[in-house]
Amino acid sequence: MLNSILIVGGGTAGWLAANHLGKKFKNSGTTVTLIESPNIPTIGVGEGTVPMMRQTLSYFGIDEGVFFQQCDAAFKQGIRFENWMKSNSDKPHFYYHPFDYFADDDRFLKYWLNGSQGNSFAEFVGIQSHLCESSKAPKKVTQPQFESVSSYAYHLDAGKFSELLKKNAIEHFGVNFILAEMKSIETNVEGNISNIATDQGALKAELFIDCTGFNSLILGDKLKVKFVDKSNVLFTDKALAVQVPHSSDRISPYTCSTAQSAGWIWDIPLFSRKGVGHVFSSSHTTSDDAYQALESYVGRNLDEFTVRKIDMKIGYREKAWFKNCVALGLSQGFVEPLEATGLLVFDVTAKMLADILPNSINGFSASASQFNAVVTNMWLKVIDFIKLHYCISDRTDSDFWLDNRVQNSIPDTLQEKLARWQHVPPNQYDFSGKLDVFNLDNYLYVLYGMSFKTDKASCVLSDRNKHAFASHLSSYDKYKQNVLMSVPDHKVLLEQIRIFGMAKI
Repeated sequence: MLNSILIVGGGTAGWLAANHLGKKFKNSGTTVTLIESPNIPTIGVGEGTVPMMRQTLSYFGIDEGVFFQQCDAAFKQGIRFENWMKSNSDKPHFYYHPFDYFADDDRFLKYWLNGSQGNSFAEFVGIQSHLCESSKAPKKVTQPQFESVSSYAYHLDAGKFSELLKKNAIEHFGVNFILAEMKSIETNVEGNISNIATDQGALKAELFIDCTGFNSLILGDKLKVKFVDKSNVLFTDKALAVQVPHSSDRISPYTCSTAQSAGWIWDIPLFSRKGVGHVFSSSHTTSDDAYQALESYVGRNLDEFTVRKIDMKIGYREKAWFKNCVALGLSQGFVEPLEATGLLVFDVTAKMLADILPNSINGFSASASQFNAVVTNMWLKVIDFIKLHYCISDRTDSDFWLDNRVQNSIPDTLQEKLARWQHVPPNQYDFSGKLDVFNLDNYLYVLYGMSFKTDKASCVLSDRNKHAFASHLSSYDKYKQNVLMSVPDHKVLLEQIRIFGMAKI
């Protein structure tokens, strides 16, 4: 029997792991304990999620209304990408990557490729970009928790979210919490972790979860598991992050990603403020220039605020599970947060660990092999998708954008797909893995939002199908208008949730 699990490190990754493992082992005899340092403050910067987080909150039994109230949360219906392509006739380029899923009906793609490109791709295939442009909420006032007219995720304060997860893990799943400073890590003759020495005494366990951040103090530093550096593929390695007030009464229901000469700026609206940050490549610009670009974007003197400087290690550990230690969160790996990859991978891998973790330490080796294979594949797929945004851009105004199109910086797996997609559009067979993280719809939004060229001859609809689909589109346009009229303004709904919460299902 597996008697004890020790999670080392809190934050969002640690407390997500605590909830997943605490739920699995509640009342089973397996104790789950989390140790957190009192000297490492949790600082919330605005953070984005993907729709999977809705499932996670529901799975944990967290009241969605309370989540909004306590985490300064807002709805997120996708990402608006600005200036990732050259301007068209002095009009800045933008496109949406929303959460509408449509790819099961390939007529949308074929019809758009063959003559409906007067509308943007996202406008044509779904409703969500229209909701975003109109600053509308994704659900009606009368709809209960987790129900909606269109898919959504959240913008949230990471520090406050960690506190909510902490409270839930302790009160609902019986997770033990120890506030202590780690002093050293001890191993036994087999090379397994035997205990963690702290200022509160030694802590023993049979499985250790490393959530110590970029330093990866257990898996990386103590057990010497190598880090697979991917900075030759994804060049951004620094970030400047700041919290600023809203600049208008509007609260946008989407993340905005605005490309810069050597990176991009995120703009994440929460209920009471915004989290804004500049992700950049230190090989292509200086920190001072990046600071000036961020200040210009915010439109205020940043000396009024606290600007955090973040060094980013781009890549992942060669093995996420080695001996009796599993790394989750930043200890396991990281890529820039362009598509909210941080919380997504933290959550997916924590849930997977809980799902496959055997009840006996005798099963660790076999489960570790499975976990490592899936996690490595997941990181490679995430890196491919993030690189896609850069390598199909037509920007030529800086070395950063030109270097991103150099062939040897593009993974072979992505090169093969892009070559194939010039002749036939992506299809379900390109995304056969359940844990690919980013799927067919995600790729279509980015490819055709950025004007990727696919041979139209492979996407022909018969005259009969064209006529039938045109009729369908007419009905679909009426549906879009009805939805736009039926949902409230985003800010108005958030204000109501702050006061009244949300009805339960």
